[in-house]
Amino acid sequence: MSHTMVIFGASGDLTSRKLIPALYRQFQRGRLPKNSRIVGVARSPYTSEQWREQLAESTAKFVKNDFNPETWAAFAAQVYYQPGDISVEADFPKLAAFLEQIEESKPTDRTYYLSTMPQLYATAIEQMGKAGLNDDTVGHRRVVIEKPFGTDLATAQSLNESIHKTFREDQIYRIDHYLGKETVQNILVLRFGNTIFEPIWNRNYVDHVQITVAEEVQVGRRGGYYDQSGVLRDMFQNHLFQLMMVTAMEAPVRYTGEFVRDEKVKVLQAVRPYHGSDFSENGVRGQYQGYLDEEGVPDNSPTETFAALKFYIDNWRWRGVPFYLRSGKGMSCRTTQIVIQFREPPHLLFGEQKSYRPEANRLVIQIQPAEGVQLYFQSKVPDSDMRMRLSELDFRFDSSGRELPDAYQRLLLDAMLGDPGLFARSDEVEQAWRIMDPIIAAWRSPAAPQLFQYEAGMWGPGECSEWMSKQGRSWFDICPVML
Repeated sequence: MSHTMVIFGASGDLTSRKLIPALYRQFQRGRLPKNSRIVGVARSPYTSEQWREQLAESTAKFVKNDFNPETWAAFAAQVYYQPGDISVEADFPKLAAFLEQIEESKPTDRTYYLSTMPQLYATAIEQMGKAGLNDDTVGHRRVVIEKPFGTDLATAQSLNESIHKTFREDQIYRIDHYLGKETVQNILVLRFGNTIFEPIWNRNYVDHVQITVAEEVQVGRRGGYYDQSGVLRDMFQNHLFQLMMVTAMEAPVRYTGEFVRDEKVKVLQAVRPYHGSDFSENGVRGQYQGYLDEEGVPDNSPTETFAALKFYIDNWRWRGVPFYLRSGKGMSCRTTQIVIQFREPPHLLFGEQKSYRPEANRLVIQIQPAEGVQLYFQSKVPDSDMRMRLSELDFRFDSSGRELPDAYQRLLLDAMLGDPGLFARSDEVEQAWRIMDPIIAAWRSPAAPQLFQYEAGMWGPGECSEWMSKQGRSWFDICPVML
Protein backbone atom coordinates (compact mmCIF):
# COMPACT_ATOMS: atom_id res chain seq x y z
CA MET A 1 0.00 0.00 0.00
CA SER A 2 1.24 3.52 -0.75
CA HIS A 3 2.18 5.84 2.10
CA THR A 4 1.92 9.57 2.83
CA MET A 5 3.89 11.34 5.55
CA VAL A 6 2.41 14.68 6.55
CA ILE A 7 4.79 17.01 8.43
CA PHE A 8 3.14 19.79 10.44
CA GLY A 9 5.59 22.62 11.09
CA ALA A 10 7.29 21.93 7.78
CA SER A 11 9.01 25.32 7.60
CA GLY A 12 10.83 24.74 10.90
CA ASP A 13 14.45 23.88 11.57
CA LEU A 14 13.82 20.23 12.56
CA THR A 15 12.21 19.48 9.21
CA SER A 16 15.04 20.87 7.08
CA ARG A 17 17.88 19.75 9.35
CA LYS A 18 16.72 16.24 10.32
CA LEU A 19 13.45 14.96 8.87
CA ILE A 20 13.85 15.60 5.14
CA PRO A 21 17.55 14.53 5.07
CA ALA A 22 16.58 11.31 6.90
CA LEU A 23 13.74 10.56 4.48
CA TYR A 24 15.99 11.37 1.51
CA ARG A 25 18.67 8.94 2.69
CA GLN A 26 16.10 6.19 3.16
CA PHE A 27 14.82 6.92 -0.35
CA GLN A 28 18.38 6.56 -1.65
CA ARG A 29 18.60 3.14 -0.05
CA GLY A 30 15.26 2.07 -1.45
CA ARG A 31 13.77 1.61 2.01
CA LEU A 32 10.79 3.95 1.92
CA PRO A 33 7.43 2.27 1.24
CA LYS A 34 6.58 2.22 -2.46
CA ASN A 35 4.70 5.23 -3.79
CA SER A 36 5.60 7.28 -0.72
CA ARG A 37 4.64 10.94 -0.60
CA ILE A 38 5.80 13.67 1.75
CA VAL A 39 3.50 16.62 2.41
CA GLY A 40 4.65 19.68 4.31
CA VAL A 41 2.14 21.84 6.19
CA ALA A 42 2.97 25.24 7.65
CA ARG A 43 1.76 28.86 7.62
CA SER A 44 4.42 30.02 5.12
CA PRO A 45 2.75 30.65 1.73
CA TYR A 46 4.95 28.31 -0.34
CA THR A 47 4.02 26.35 -3.40
CA SER A 48 5.20 22.76 -3.67
CA GLU A 49 7.89 23.82 -6.14
CA GLN A 50 9.16 26.61 -3.88
CA TRP A 51 9.41 24.24 -0.94
CA ARG A 52 11.25 21.66 -3.03
CA GLU A 53 13.80 24.27 -4.09
CA GLN A 54 14.34 25.35 -0.50
CA LEU A 55 14.72 21.74 0.66
CA ALA A 56 17.19 20.93 -2.12
CA GLU A 57 19.56 23.56 -0.76
CA SER A 58 19.19 22.58 2.91
CA THR A 59 19.35 18.84 2.24
CA ALA A 60 22.53 19.20 0.18
CA LYS A 61 24.04 21.09 3.12
CA PHE A 62 23.21 18.42 5.69
CA VAL A 63 23.78 15.17 3.76
CA LYS A 64 26.93 16.55 2.08
CA ASN A 65 28.56 13.89 -0.12
CA ASP A 66 25.42 11.75 -0.11
CA PHE A 67 23.53 14.35 -2.13
CA ASN A 68 22.93 13.33 -5.73
CA PRO A 69 21.01 15.74 -8.01
CA GLU A 70 19.37 12.95 -10.01
CA THR A 71 18.30 11.04 -6.92
CA TRP A 72 17.04 14.26 -5.36
CA ALA A 73 14.96 15.03 -8.45
CA ALA A 74 13.26 11.64 -8.16
CA PHE A 75 12.71 12.15 -4.43
CA ALA A 76 11.46 15.72 -4.81
CA ALA A 77 8.82 14.59 -7.30
CA GLN A 78 7.11 12.94 -4.30
CA VAL A 79 7.32 16.07 -2.12
CA TYR A 80 4.34 18.44 -1.79
CA TYR A 81 3.37 21.48 0.22
CA GLN A 82 0.00 22.64 1.52
CA PRO A 83 -0.25 25.98 3.39
CA GLY A 84 -2.11 25.63 6.67
CA ASP A 85 -2.37 27.09 10.15
CA ILE A 86 -2.93 24.67 13.04
CA SER A 87 -5.07 27.23 14.83
CA VAL A 88 -7.42 27.66 11.83
CA GLU A 89 -10.03 24.90 11.74
CA ALA A 90 -10.96 25.57 8.10
CA ASP A 91 -7.42 24.69 6.95
CA PHE A 92 -7.78 21.04 7.95
CA PRO A 93 -10.62 20.12 5.56
CA LYS A 94 -8.50 21.79 2.86
CA LEU A 95 -5.60 19.56 3.83
CA ALA A 96 -7.85 16.49 3.78
CA ALA A 97 -9.04 17.36 0.28
CA PHE A 98 -5.45 17.95 -0.89
CA LEU A 99 -4.36 14.54 0.45
CA GLU A 100 -7.28 12.83 -1.27
CA GLN A 101 -6.25 14.53 -4.51
CA ILE A 102 -2.58 13.49 -4.52
CA GLU A 103 -3.46 10.01 -3.25
CA GLU A 104 -6.01 9.76 -6.08
CA SER A 105 -8.61 8.55 -3.54
CA LYS A 106 -6.82 5.21 -3.22
CA PRO A 107 -6.34 3.40 0.12
CA THR A 108 -3.19 4.87 1.63
CA ASP A 109 -1.37 4.61 4.94
CA ARG A 110 -0.56 7.94 6.55
CA THR A 111 1.87 9.11 9.22
CA TYR A 112 1.36 12.58 10.70
CA TYR A 113 4.47 14.15 12.21
CA LEU A 114 3.99 17.01 14.69
CA SER A 115 7.16 19.06 14.26
CA THR A 116 5.59 22.02 16.05
CA MET A 117 5.69 23.77 19.40
CA PRO A 118 4.46 21.40 22.14
CA GLN A 119 1.71 23.87 23.02
CA LEU A 120 0.11 23.09 19.66
CA TYR A 121 0.00 19.28 19.96
CA ALA A 122 -3.47 19.02 21.48
CA THR A 123 -4.93 21.64 19.10
CA ALA A 124 -3.45 20.00 16.02
CA ILE A 125 -4.77 16.55 16.98
CA GLU A 126 -8.21 17.88 17.82
CA GLN A 127 -8.40 19.63 14.43
CA MET A 128 -7.26 16.44 12.70
CA GLY A 129 -10.08 14.53 14.35
CA LYS A 130 -12.69 17.08 13.32
CA ALA A 131 -11.49 16.83 9.70
CA GLY A 132 -11.56 13.02 9.75
CA LEU A 133 -7.80 12.71 9.27
CA ASN A 134 -7.72 9.99 11.92
CA ASP A 135 -10.09 7.68 9.99
CA ASP A 136 -8.18 4.41 9.49
CA THR A 137 -10.83 2.48 7.56
CA VAL A 138 -8.92 3.08 4.30
CA GLY A 139 -5.38 2.71 5.61
CA HIS A 140 -3.33 3.02 8.80
CA ARG A 141 -3.23 6.40 10.54
CA ARG A 142 -0.36 7.13 12.92
CA VAL A 143 0.79 10.30 14.65
CA VAL A 144 4.39 11.02 15.72
CA ILE A 145 4.87 13.44 18.61
CA GLU A 146 8.17 15.09 19.53
CA LYS A 147 9.31 15.58 23.10
CA PRO A 148 8.74 17.19 25.54
CA PHE A 149 5.60 15.19 26.26
CA GLY A 150 4.25 17.33 29.06
CA THR A 151 6.17 19.29 31.67
CA ASP A 152 4.99 17.20 34.65
CA LEU A 153 2.68 14.30 35.39
CA ALA A 154 -0.50 16.41 35.28
CA THR A 155 0.26 17.94 31.87
CA ALA A 156 1.37 14.57 30.46
CA GLN A 157 -1.86 12.93 31.62
CA SER A 158 -3.91 15.81 30.21
CA LEU A 159 -2.14 15.55 26.87
CA ASN A 160 -2.60 11.77 26.78
CA GLU A 161 -6.28 12.16 27.53
CA SER A 162 -6.65 14.77 24.80
CA ILE A 163 -4.84 12.69 22.18
CA HIS A 164 -6.77 9.53 23.05
CA LYS A 165 -9.98 11.28 22.08
CA THR A 166 -8.73 11.25 18.46
CA PHE A 167 -6.14 8.47 18.19
CA ARG A 168 -5.84 5.08 19.88
CA GLU A 169 -2.70 4.36 21.88
CA ASP A 170 -1.46 1.96 19.18
CA GLN A 171 -1.59 4.87 16.70
CA ILE A 172 0.56 7.21 18.83
CA TYR A 173 4.36 7.29 18.44
CA ARG A 174 6.14 9.46 21.04
CA ILE A 175 9.63 9.98 19.70
CA ASP A 176 12.91 10.23 21.61
CA HIS A 177 15.75 10.35 19.11
CA TYR A 178 18.16 8.72 21.59
CA LEU A 179 16.42 5.39 21.03
CA GLY A 180 17.13 5.62 17.30
CA LYS A 181 20.88 5.66 17.81
CA GLU A 182 22.63 2.52 16.63
CA THR A 183 24.63 2.21 19.83
CA VAL A 184 21.52 2.29 22.03
CA GLN A 185 19.92 -0.48 19.99
CA ASN A 186 23.17 -2.41 20.17
CA ILE A 187 22.86 -2.57 23.96
CA LEU A 188 20.04 -5.07 23.48
CA VAL A 189 22.16 -7.14 21.11
CA LEU A 190 25.18 -6.90 23.42
CA ARG A 191 23.10 -8.20 26.34
CA PHE A 192 20.67 -10.63 24.75
CA GLY A 193 22.56 -11.72 21.64
CA ASN A 194 25.59 -13.01 23.56
CA THR A 195 26.10 -15.40 26.46
CA ILE A 196 29.17 -13.74 28.03
CA PHE A 197 27.53 -10.60 29.45
CA GLU A 198 24.04 -11.53 30.63
CA PRO A 199 25.13 -13.95 33.43
CA ILE A 200 27.11 -11.16 35.13
CA TRP A 201 24.67 -8.31 34.34
CA ASN A 202 23.22 -8.21 37.86
CA ARG A 203 23.75 -7.27 41.50
CA ASN A 204 26.06 -10.24 42.12
CA TYR A 205 28.78 -8.82 39.88
CA VAL A 206 27.93 -5.15 39.21
CA ASP A 207 28.94 -2.57 41.80
CA HIS A 208 27.15 0.37 40.19
CA VAL A 209 26.09 1.86 36.86
CA GLN A 210 26.89 5.37 35.59
CA ILE A 211 24.94 7.03 32.79
CA THR A 212 26.27 10.38 31.60
CA VAL A 213 24.91 12.77 28.99
CA ALA A 214 27.37 15.66 28.88
CA GLU A 215 27.04 18.67 26.60
CA GLU A 216 29.96 20.95 25.86
CA VAL A 217 27.70 23.75 24.61
CA GLN A 218 26.13 26.28 26.92
CA VAL A 219 22.55 27.53 26.87
CA GLY A 220 23.19 30.52 24.61
CA ARG A 221 20.09 32.04 23.03
CA ARG A 222 17.84 29.28 24.43
CA GLY A 223 18.04 30.81 27.89
CA GLY A 224 14.37 31.80 28.06
CA TYR A 225 13.22 28.26 27.26
CA TYR A 226 15.90 26.45 29.21
CA ASP A 227 15.31 28.38 32.40
CA GLN A 228 11.72 27.10 32.48
CA SER A 229 12.90 23.56 31.85
CA GLY A 230 16.25 22.99 33.51
CA VAL A 231 18.35 19.89 33.16
CA LEU A 232 15.90 17.62 35.01
CA ARG A 233 13.05 18.17 32.55
CA ASP A 234 15.33 18.61 29.56
CA MET A 235 17.41 15.45 29.95
CA PHE A 236 16.50 13.18 32.88
CA GLN A 237 12.81 12.46 32.38
CA ASN A 238 13.41 11.38 28.79
CA HIS A 239 16.93 10.69 27.51
CA LEU A 240 18.58 9.47 30.71
CA PHE A 241 15.61 7.38 31.77
CA GLN A 242 15.49 5.79 28.31
CA LEU A 243 19.14 4.77 28.62
CA MET A 244 18.56 3.45 32.15
CA MET A 245 15.58 1.37 31.00
CA VAL A 246 17.49 -0.22 28.12
CA THR A 247 20.43 -0.97 30.43
CA ALA A 248 18.35 -2.45 33.26
CA MET A 249 15.41 -4.16 31.51
CA GLU A 250 14.82 -7.91 31.41
CA ALA A 251 14.88 -9.85 28.15
CA PRO A 252 11.53 -9.57 26.35
CA VAL A 253 9.71 -12.77 25.44
CA ARG A 254 10.12 -11.81 21.78
CA TYR A 255 11.72 -8.82 20.09
CA THR A 256 8.52 -7.03 19.22
CA GLY A 257 7.50 -3.48 20.04
CA GLU A 258 5.00 -4.19 22.79
CA PHE A 259 7.09 -6.83 24.59
CA VAL A 260 10.13 -4.51 24.61
CA ARG A 261 8.06 -1.63 25.94
CA ASP A 262 6.53 -3.87 28.62
CA GLU A 263 9.98 -4.63 30.01
CA LYS A 264 11.06 -1.00 29.91
CA VAL A 265 8.04 0.12 31.92
CA LYS A 266 8.78 -2.53 34.56
CA VAL A 267 12.14 -0.85 35.20
CA LEU A 268 10.50 2.50 35.99
CA GLN A 269 7.91 0.78 38.16
CA ALA A 270 10.75 -0.72 40.21
CA VAL A 271 12.60 2.58 40.75
CA ARG A 272 12.64 3.36 44.48
CA PRO A 273 10.80 6.66 45.18
CA TYR A 274 12.62 9.43 47.02
CA HIS A 275 11.59 10.08 50.63
CA GLY A 276 12.77 12.49 53.30
CA SER A 277 16.52 13.08 53.17
CA ASP A 278 16.85 11.38 49.77
CA PHE A 279 16.08 14.67 48.04
CA SER A 280 19.23 16.25 49.45
CA GLU A 281 21.50 13.23 49.91
CA ASN A 282 20.89 11.37 46.62
CA GLY A 283 21.81 14.15 44.25
CA VAL A 284 23.96 17.17 43.43
CA ARG A 285 22.77 20.40 41.78
CA GLY A 286 24.99 22.69 39.73
CA GLN A 287 24.93 25.81 37.59
CA TYR A 288 27.79 26.89 35.34
CA GLN A 289 29.35 30.28 36.00
CA GLY A 290 27.96 32.81 33.54
CA TYR A 291 24.53 31.17 33.20
CA LEU A 292 22.87 34.18 34.84
CA ASP A 293 24.34 36.38 32.08
CA GLU A 294 22.70 34.36 29.30
CA GLU A 295 19.95 36.04 27.30
CA GLY A 296 16.51 35.47 28.81
CA VAL A 297 17.79 34.14 32.16
CA PRO A 298 16.67 36.01 35.32
CA ASP A 299 19.46 37.48 37.44
CA ASN A 300 18.58 35.28 40.41
CA SER A 301 17.63 32.08 38.57
CA PRO A 302 17.97 28.88 40.68
CA THR A 303 17.70 26.64 37.59
CA GLU A 304 20.19 23.76 37.41
CA THR A 305 22.35 23.37 34.33
CA PHE A 306 23.91 20.26 35.90
CA ALA A 307 22.48 17.46 37.99
CA ALA A 308 23.57 14.07 39.27
CA LEU A 309 21.02 11.70 40.81
CA LYS A 310 21.27 8.27 42.43
CA PHE A 311 18.47 5.75 41.91
CA TYR A 312 17.87 2.21 43.08
CA ILE A 313 15.88 -0.33 41.07
CA ASP A 314 14.22 -2.64 43.58
CA ASN A 315 13.92 -5.95 41.79
CA TRP A 316 15.72 -9.31 41.88
CA ARG A 317 18.35 -8.31 39.34
CA TRP A 318 19.35 -4.87 40.64
CA ARG A 319 18.44 -4.65 44.32
CA GLY A 320 21.15 -2.60 46.10
CA VAL A 321 22.97 -1.51 42.93
CA PRO A 322 23.02 2.29 42.59
CA PHE A 323 22.37 3.83 39.18
CA TYR A 324 24.06 7.23 38.90
CA LEU A 325 22.53 9.52 36.27
CA ARG A 326 24.38 12.70 35.35
CA SER A 327 23.91 15.46 32.78
CA GLY A 328 24.91 19.06 32.28
CA LYS A 329 25.59 21.98 29.99
CA GLY A 330 29.01 23.61 29.60
CA MET A 331 30.86 20.43 30.49
CA SER A 332 34.30 19.18 29.52
CA CYS A 333 33.20 17.55 26.28
CA ARG A 334 30.21 16.21 24.41
CA THR A 335 29.66 12.59 25.31
CA THR A 336 26.90 10.13 26.11
CA GLN A 337 28.11 6.98 27.81
CA ILE A 338 26.99 4.11 30.00
CA VAL A 339 29.50 2.63 32.45
CA ILE A 340 28.94 -0.80 33.97
CA GLN A 341 31.34 -0.86 36.93
CA PHE A 342 31.91 -4.41 38.15
CA ARG A 343 32.80 -5.46 41.66
CA GLU A 344 36.37 -6.03 42.78
CA PRO A 345 37.60 -9.63 43.00
CA PRO A 346 36.76 -11.15 46.40
CA HIS A 347 40.44 -11.67 47.14
CA LEU A 348 43.28 -9.63 45.56
CA LEU A 349 46.06 -12.15 44.96
CA PHE A 350 48.18 -9.66 43.07
CA GLY A 351 47.35 -6.45 44.94
CA GLU A 352 50.46 -6.15 47.08
CA GLN A 353 51.99 -3.32 45.07
CA LYS A 354 52.06 -0.21 47.25
CA SER A 355 52.01 2.18 44.32
CA TYR A 356 49.17 0.49 42.42
CA ARG A 357 45.64 -0.33 43.50
CA PRO A 358 44.08 -2.61 40.89
CA GLU A 359 40.90 -1.23 39.38
CA ALA A 360 37.85 -3.44 38.96
CA ASN A 361 36.60 -4.41 35.54
CA ARG A 362 34.59 -1.83 33.67
CA LEU A 363 32.43 -1.97 30.54
CA VAL A 364 31.92 1.40 28.81
CA ILE A 365 29.28 1.82 26.13
CA GLN A 366 29.84 5.01 24.15
CA ILE A 367 26.56 6.25 22.65
CA GLN A 368 27.98 9.38 21.01
CA PRO A 369 30.04 10.82 19.45
CA ALA A 370 32.65 8.00 19.36
CA GLU A 371 30.17 5.13 19.13
CA GLY A 372 31.63 1.92 20.48
CA VAL A 373 32.29 -0.39 23.42
CA GLN A 374 35.37 -0.61 25.64
CA LEU A 375 36.11 -3.35 28.15
CA TYR A 376 38.71 -2.57 30.85
CA PHE A 377 40.44 -5.47 32.61
CA GLN A 378 43.66 -6.26 34.48
CA SER A 379 46.63 -7.87 32.73
CA LYS A 380 50.21 -8.62 33.70
CA VAL A 381 52.93 -6.14 32.89
CA PRO A 382 55.35 -7.96 30.54
CA ASP A 383 58.65 -9.04 32.04
CA SER A 384 57.59 -8.16 35.59
CA ASP A 385 57.09 -9.95 38.88
CA MET A 386 53.27 -10.27 38.62
CA ARG A 387 52.72 -6.55 38.45
CA MET A 388 49.41 -5.59 36.86
CA ARG A 389 48.13 -2.85 34.61
CA LEU A 390 44.75 -1.83 33.28
CA SER A 391 44.26 -2.98 29.70
CA GLU A 392 41.49 -2.27 27.23
CA LEU A 393 39.56 -3.99 24.45
CA ASP A 394 38.12 -1.37 22.15
CA PHE A 395 35.42 -1.84 19.52
CA ARG A 396 34.33 1.10 17.34
CA PHE A 397 31.28 1.01 15.13
CA ASP A 398 32.96 3.17 12.51
CA SER A 399 35.67 0.53 12.05
CA SER A 400 33.37 -1.19 9.56
CA GLY A 401 33.84 1.72 7.17
CA ARG A 402 30.08 2.33 7.00
CA GLU A 403 28.64 5.63 8.17
CA LEU A 404 26.22 5.20 11.06
CA PRO A 405 22.73 6.35 10.12
CA ASP A 406 21.18 9.33 11.83
CA ALA A 407 18.68 8.32 14.52
CA TYR A 408 15.77 9.89 12.63
CA GLN A 409 16.37 7.60 9.66
CA ARG A 410 15.48 4.57 11.74
CA LEU A 411 12.69 6.21 13.72
CA LEU A 412 10.85 7.70 10.75
CA LEU A 413 10.95 4.41 8.88
CA ASP A 414 9.72 2.49 11.94
CA ALA A 415 6.80 4.90 12.34
CA MET A 416 5.85 4.54 8.68
CA LEU A 417 6.04 0.74 8.92
CA GLY A 418 4.15 0.61 12.22
CA ASP A 419 6.92 -0.69 14.51
CA PRO A 420 6.46 0.97 17.95
CA GLY A 421 9.44 -0.62 19.72
CA LEU A 422 11.58 2.53 19.80
CA PHE A 423 8.76 4.86 20.84
CA ALA A 424 7.45 5.70 24.32
CA ARG A 425 4.08 4.46 25.50
CA SER A 426 1.70 6.55 27.62
CA ASP A 427 2.26 4.53 30.82
CA GLU A 428 6.02 4.83 30.38
CA VAL A 429 5.86 8.62 30.03
CA GLU A 430 3.57 9.01 33.03
CA GLN A 431 5.67 6.73 35.24
CA ALA A 432 8.80 8.72 34.39
CA TRP A 433 7.05 11.91 35.53
CA ARG A 434 5.91 10.18 38.75
CA ILE A 435 9.58 9.66 39.58
CA MET A 436 10.80 13.11 38.56
CA ASP A 437 7.97 15.36 39.79
CA PRO A 438 8.79 15.04 43.53
CA ILE A 439 12.50 15.69 42.84
CA ILE A 440 11.78 18.76 40.72
CA ALA A 441 9.38 20.08 43.38
CA ALA A 442 11.93 19.52 46.16
CA TRP A 443 14.67 21.25 44.19
CA ARG A 444 12.40 24.24 43.57
CA SER A 445 11.36 24.54 47.22
CA PRO A 446 12.90 26.75 49.94
CA ALA A 447 14.46 23.57 51.35
CA ALA A 448 16.27 22.76 48.08
CA PRO A 449 19.84 21.44 48.40
CA GLN A 450 22.63 23.90 47.69
CA LEU A 451 23.17 24.97 44.09
CA PHE A 452 26.91 24.64 43.42
CA GLN A 453 28.73 26.71 40.82
CA TYR A 454 31.15 25.24 38.31
CA GLU A 455 33.37 26.59 35.59
CA ALA A 456 32.33 25.86 32.03
CA GLY A 457 34.57 23.19 30.54
CA MET A 458 34.63 21.07 33.71
CA TRP A 459 32.79 17.86 34.64
CA GLY A 460 30.29 19.77 36.76
CA PRO A 461 30.91 21.08 40.29
CA GLY A 462 33.75 19.62 42.30
CA GLU A 463 31.27 18.79 45.04
CA CYS A 464 29.82 16.10 42.77
CA SER A 465 33.15 14.25 42.71
CA GLU A 466 33.35 14.59 46.50
CA TRP A 467 29.82 13.20 46.77
CA MET A 468 30.88 10.11 44.82
CA SER A 469 34.10 9.77 46.76
CA LYS A 470 32.20 9.64 50.05
CA GLN A 471 30.39 6.60 48.65
CA GLY A 472 33.69 4.92 47.80
CA ARG A 473 33.26 5.46 44.06
CA SER A 474 34.47 7.81 41.34
CA TRP A 475 33.10 9.14 38.07
CA PHE A 476 34.39 7.93 34.73
CA ASP A 477 35.51 11.38 33.56
CA ILE A 478 37.16 10.51 30.27
CA CYS A 479 36.28 12.20 26.99
CA PRO A 480 35.95 9.83 24.03
CA VAL A 481 38.90 9.72 21.65
CA MET A 482 37.84 10.74 18.14
CA LEU A 483 39.99 8.94 15.58
